[in-house]
Parts: sequence; C-alpha cells; structure tokens
Amino acid sequence: MNLVSYEFVACQASKKGVLILSEFAGAAQSLGAGAILVNPWNIKEVATAIGYALNMPAVEREKRHHHNFMHVTTHTSQEWAATFVSELNDTVVEAQLRTKQVLPLLPTRAAVDRFIKSSNRLLILGYNTTLTEPVDALGRRDGQIKDLEPRLHPDLREPLKKLCDDHRTSVVVISGSKRAVLDNNFGGYNIWLAAENGMFLRFTTKEWMTTMPENLVMDWVDSVKHVFEYFKERTPRSHFELHETSLVWSYKYADVEFGRLQARDMLQHLWTGPISNASVDVVQGNRSVEVRAVGVTKGAAIDRILGEIVHNKSMTTPIDYVLCIGHFLGKDEDVYNFFEPELPSDVIGITRTKQTDGMKLSGERRPALKLPAGRSGPKSSQGKTQRPLPNSDKKTTNHCSGRRPSPENISWNVLDLKGDNYFSCAVGRSCSNARYLLGSSDDVVTFLKKLSHASLQGILSSS
Repeated sequence: MNLVSYEFVACQASKKGVLILSEFAGAAQSLGAGAILVNPWNIKEVATAIGYALNMPAVEREKRHHHNFMHVTTHTSQEWAATFVSELNDTVVEAQLRTKQVLPLLPTRAAVDRFIKSSNRLLILGYNTTLTEPVDALGRRDGQIKDLEPRLHPDLREPLKKLCDDHRTSVVVISGSKRAVLDNNFGGYNIWLAAENGMFLRFTTKEWMTTMPENLVMDWVDSVKHVFEYFKERTPRSHFELHETSLVWSYKYADVEFGRLQARDMLQHLWTGPISNASVDVVQGNRSVEVRAVGVTKGAAIDRILGEIVHNKSMTTPIDYVLCIGHFLGKDEDVYNFFEPELPSDVIGITRTKQTDGMKLSGERRPALKLPAGRSGPKSSQGKTQRPLPNSDKKTTNHCSGRRPSPENISWNVLDLKGDNYFSCAVGRSCSNARYLLGSSDDVVTFLKKLSHASLQGILSSS
C-alpha cells in the first residue's frame, strides 16, 4: 500500500492538490476515482498527466480532492480495525448458532410417567451406537481393528423382550444395516425391523416387504463400487459395505486425518464421475461416506412403517405415546421431525390431532395427502403393491409384485400426541434435531430397563 498518496491527500485540504498515481500502486484501488492514473513506464503519458494537473480547472480540482479526502478521513486504521473485529465476532456468533445446539438430557422420570399413563405406545429405536455394545467395552484401543459388525448390548435382551411382549407397545428397530444383520440380532423378539434406512420392513413372524420407493434405479452401483475399492486399497484399515440400496465406505478404524483427506478426494472423484448425473444422495457420516438411492431416508419410510403397524395390529385407538431414540446421520434425522406438531400441514403424512367423531372405520375416504417424493403414507398408499422379499442380497430391482391390501381406509387419526407425549432423543450427538440427549448405549439400556419395569407393572396391574 502506497501510504504517501494518503498523506498527500490529507495535507492538501487548503490547496486542493491533484494526485497523480501509478495504476500499479495498491492505493489506486481506493483513490483512483479522484486521482489521475498513469502508467509510470510510459513517459509521454506521465508528462501529459502532469500538464493536465497543472492546468486543471479549479472546480474539477476541488471535486477530485474532496472525493479522495473524504475517503482518507473516513476509512482510517481505527475504523478498519473496529470493522474487522466486529465482523469476526459476528462470524463466530453465527457459526455457533448454526452448529451448536445444547440439548438437554432426556427427562427419564417424565418419560416413564408418560409411558405408564399412555395406552398405545410406539418405540422407534436405532441400532448402531444405540443398542450395540460400546466400543470401549471390547478392551481395545481406538486405533486397533475391531469386529466389523457391532454386537448387541449384553444388558439389552431382558428389557427389550419385556417391552416387545407388551401388547400395548409397538417396538421398531430402524437401521442402515442389512436385513441379515437385523435378523441375526432381533429374530427372537416380537419386534418390527426396518433395514437399510427403512427400505425393507418386516415383523419378525412375517416376511420382508419394501416400504418405498418402487423401481429404484441402481445402475450407478458398479461405478461407485469401483471408486470405493480404489480408496479402500489406498486407505489402510478402511472398508466398504455393499447394501441393496446403498454403498458405505468407512474409515473409522483408519488414521483420522488421513481418512478425512481420502474422504474429500473420494467426494471429488464421485461428483466428477460416477454420480455426476445419477439419482443418488451422498451422505457424509462422522467417519464414513455413503451413496444411496435418492429418497431413501428413515423419515421418508416412517409413515409407511406406521401404516403397516396399524394394519398388522388392527388398531382401533390412536397411538398416544412416541419415543424415538437413535444415533442417526444428518440425512436421516427427518425421522425426529416426522412427529413434531410444528410440521406444515401440506407435508404431514398422518394427522396429529384427535377427531371428536370417533374411532370407527367408515367408507368415507379422506382427500389425498401431499407427501414428499418417495413417501407413501398409510392413507396415500391405497392400491400400492408390495411383496415379501427373500433374504438373498440383490443389487437392483423392481420392488413390486404380489398385490395385497394396504392398511385400510382409516377415518380416525392414527396419532393423538400431546406435547409431552413425544420424546425424541439423540445418542452421543450434541448437535441434532432431536429434543433430548443420551450419552451412550449404556444410558439407552438403563432407560429401557425403567420402561420395561413400568411395562411389566402395568401388565400385572391390568391382569
């Protein structure tokens, strides 16, 4: 920065001197409007500029000087420093408001009390990091190779079985894992299993079915798999999993910094190549990159799952208690928002307020509901087809055959949630769309034990 030019302007208040400034000087960006800009290597141009300045009319001299003088006296170093500090502070505050959400801990006593007072409950549970054994319990350090498949928490079995056996409680485990993984861990419970982010659903005594959307386009899988294999080879202790509707590359056992660099390079490879024109969603986890078919999220599947539960149990009373606990990726946190009463009316798949004219089924058909792409609610899915699916892994497919009736036309509302009867809880994630927080799967199991005890007491008192 050429400060001499600023000093010249400041001391010419009375004489209104003309500033001749090199166009290569840094000050030309600030004072160029009132100065005469020249190329210092062009002698003839410089001489002409000097002559013009000496013979410049007084009015023009004063206007040029006034413009530069106001700039110099207004944009002082003090003003620059104050503006810089103020904008820096604003940036920090805005970043904190965007990213830092201090969630309160789950009020377990209130949640249990509401559970006891309700008559028709729905529990939605995640799997990984929610119902699995903590990594530290394995007695190994973070840098060591661990079992690729997490193990169910050893203290979970008894409370989970009590909750699943309660006819007033419906339990759903929703996960991004394969169907076989959920079958192996929960096959002995009376429970609903939603695999691959809710794409596949079954009650443990029935066959698998699809929930959404049908006729997925999966022609991008081979090219994405090639990229994942490439980065698996160049990133020690990383691995990838091939699911029926997604591919997941994980570097949670690799060096953290190196893994992040590789993940960034992978995203560049993907966006400029295999998925540049594909209908996919790219989901970045804490130490993973997932490519899945567009529209496949836990929240997008939950209304169809809810409809199947109503149909299977032949419910005649609304669900009056919902508990949703999980360690979900940001893309899947729409499952928390599904039950929030603040949702706009044009995207609600299921009405959340009780009607006064009863719980009877009637032939009166409700107007079609507007749902996000890829969702089919229990009211809007009339006539859709679905089929039981075998456990064999498939890469693509048309998920429709074998027609059976979807959940009946229900004239009463499926949900009757008061404000205090919905508890959404994130596990180990301080920044989340959930209402509350639990620290780890140990805390989840402890809470489920309290619920199971309350459930058992309710069964004994009713009998």
